[in-house]
Amino acid sequence: MIMQASKVSHPFIGKGKKIESMVRKALFDFSLLDEVKSLAVALSGGKDSICLILMLKAIIGKGFKKVNLSAIHIDGDFSCGASFEKKFLQSFCDEINVKLYFKEQKNSLKNFNCYTCSRKRRGLIFNIAKENDIDTIAFGHHREDNIETLLLNLFHIGDFEAMLPKIKFQKFDKTIIRPLIYVSEKDIITFAKQNEILKTFCKCPLGQKSKRVDVKKIIKDIEREFPNIKSNLSKASFLYGSKKALSCK
Repeated sequence: MIMQASKVSHPFIGKGKKIESMVRKALFDFSLLDEVKSLAVALSGGKDSICLILMLKAIIGKGFKKVNLSAIHIDGDFSCGASFEKKFLQSFCDEINVKLYFKEQKNSLKNFNCYTCSRKRRGLIFNIAKENDIDTIAFGHHREDNIETLLLNLFHIGDFEAMLPKIKFQKFDKTIIRPLIYVSEKDIITFAKQNEILKTFCKCPLGQKSKRVDVKKIIKDIEREFPNIKSNLSKASFLYGSKKALSCK
């Protein structure tokens, strides 16, 4: 079993309390819920998306307006959620009273890469959202995802730009938000351990050989000499690298 939601009580304590505070700050700073009517979490079953949906379930309607909350899971042979059967995620969502939408994705290793896989999965999520009148999708990208994207863009195309906390996709008439954008992966890992959230293993054959993994190693090496590198890159991403994000308010 992934976990028992009943074991995660609100108000949170320890890291849960800290994460909730940072999620609330992101929701406020970037007006992430202002125009939302129906919100779905892209739920892989990993620590990040599980943490996110628990936080949103606790926060929505308490200091922020009440919106309909659901979850979307895209199953696939190589995805990080592939180690879970549908019944486990369904049981979890039932326990927290969140509707789960489930879609299978068939992948072939022929011409398989991270970019095309990501676009295909996002397209499937948008299709489910359209079919069910969901206007906004929340993704579990955290601080480290943000700064890794910043460096990848800098190294590959010379742009100092990170992830956007909020972005509107005009083609699909859908909005993506990232409420965990301030939260460190370390805090999420601690929260997961404290609440017995099962660790998932990525089944993607390219997952451990990607450029993002290389950037993780670079950051880790730099961190030995500059311990504040992650928080400083995160701060810089909002001050200088995400002007479009700030204009999304």
